[in-house]
Amino acid sequence: MRKLWLLAVGLLLAGTIQAPTAHATGTPLVALASAAWQTNAPVQAVHVAKGKVYVGGKFTRVRPPGAAAGTNETARSYLAVFNATSGGLDPMNLILNEGGQIWSITSTPTGSRVFIGGDFTTVNGQAHNRIAAIDTTTMKLIPGFATQVDWRVKTMASYGNVLYIGGSFNNVTGTGQTKAPRKRLAALNNATGGLLSWTPTTDDADVHAIDVADNGSRVLIGGDFNTVNGTSRYGLASLTPYPNTKGTLQAFKASAAMPQPTNSCVSRVKDIETYGDRIYVAAAGDGAGCFDGTFAATVSGLGELVWKNYCLGATEAITYVKGWLYKGSHAHDCSKNGDFPEGPWGNRFLLVQSITTGRIGPWVPNTNATGDTQVGPLAMATGGADLWVGGDFTTVNGKGQQGLTRFTGLGNGAVPTKPAKPTATTPSSRRVDVSIPAAATDNDDTILTYRLLRWTVGQLVTSKQVVSTFWWKPKVTLTDTSLSPGTKVQYRIEVTDGKNTVRSDYSNIVTVK
Repeated sequence: MRKLWLLAVGLLLAGTIQAPTAHATGTPLVALASAAWQTNAPVQAVHVAKGKVYVGGKFTRVRPPGAAAGTNETARSYLAVFNATSGGLDPMNLILNEGGQIWSITSTPTGSRVFIGGDFTTVNGQAHNRIAAIDTTTMKLIPGFATQVDWRVKTMASYGNVLYIGGSFNNVTGTGQTKAPRKRLAALNNATGGLLSWTPTTDDADVHAIDVADNGSRVLIGGDFNTVNGTSRYGLASLTPYPNTKGTLQAFKASAAMPQPTNSCVSRVKDIETYGDRIYVAAAGDGAGCFDGTFAATVSGLGELVWKNYCLGATEAITYVKGWLYKGSHAHDCSKNGDFPEGPWGNRFLLVQSITTGRIGPWVPNTNATGDTQVGPLAMATGGADLWVGGDFTTVNGKGQQGLTRFTGLGNGAVPTKPAKPTATTPSSRRVDVSIPAAATDNDDTILTYRLLRWTVGQLVTSKQVVSTFWWKPKVTLTDTSLSPGTKVQYRIEVTDGKNTVRSDYSNIVTVK
């Protein structure tokens, strides 16, 4: 770590670390987490529907906000539901078989039913192989939705009356139908569970992500496959939706943004998010320097690449919220796009990106990473104005919080860090320079206002705005030229983000020349 710190300091002194982009306004979410229930093991899927948050994963128990691990727990086998406003635990408690972890959750466009997918084979003692449906009005299992899938359902997306699924499977039995071959991809009637005649195929590699363009014109699939419908297409492809029965490959130039695998480096698509005319893609790589970033493409035209972000540190989840792209990753070097380099700050597990450029934005809360996966956030979802994050973490912003957290736009947000004790000097007649060696930082603002106050009456002398982030903390100097020679004076520096204000300790006393 000391070597990384020295490297970062050296780069800063040499001027090779670029200043961050100045954002005039923050993102719609504050960096302080709101209260949320916790899980006793990782969360792998989160979805918001009809005012409730559906959470799935490896956990078997949940506990209230603030409760320590192993205390005040309530049994929930791999699935729990919470009120999206209050965060309270819903009484619904489906019993999945032991080992039946959930990997994916989605809903119909109206939210009338929610679908869960994963490794389970029974729900409430009834046979439901890897997929099941819940009525969001009664909050009960829909027994008539009886599709059976022969192996893991990893990802799902619903559009109109069609439910698209992807994963590790080879065969699907629709409700009331006989088993039919469906390699890694299938489409179901989302009301009956009947298998539809949509038959694209990949090779033996898994499909990790699936989404449908908002206008229904494309079905996007991602993973680490090498071929789709027998045609070379690594990791990402666009298919014609049902009722086209073949799921024909569509022109999608942005698929070339996924690098071809090598013996030392394999990247795979982990998440896909669509919004309007944009498709956002998240990737994770195995091996040093492999592509771990995100990129954006158009829905219209030939699916052209809009931007590509090369942050290192696997990106597991992305979600669009009110004009920003939030991402869960363990980013540690985003310098290729002009953002933070490797440094003493370590991994940043939660970040936000500009949807226009892909650059890192002014929102940097953080988690840790634990367990077998060791990646932090694994899943994200929004109800439109909030962000729910699930993963393998046990802390959020340095405080205990396991498995699940949420962020909203409520409150005043993060407080700037307290500035260091300022140093006052008199470099010339009638001039006093008051400096702090490094700017303060704020986890949801990059532009802070610094005010110079005389200690005698707290009189405001001058102010200025400075851009700063966790990786860019320039020296800040404010100047007082209004005092007569011989005056003894002492100062404080006040820092504000417009909602929260902190003050430094008093500077040394100086006599004006």
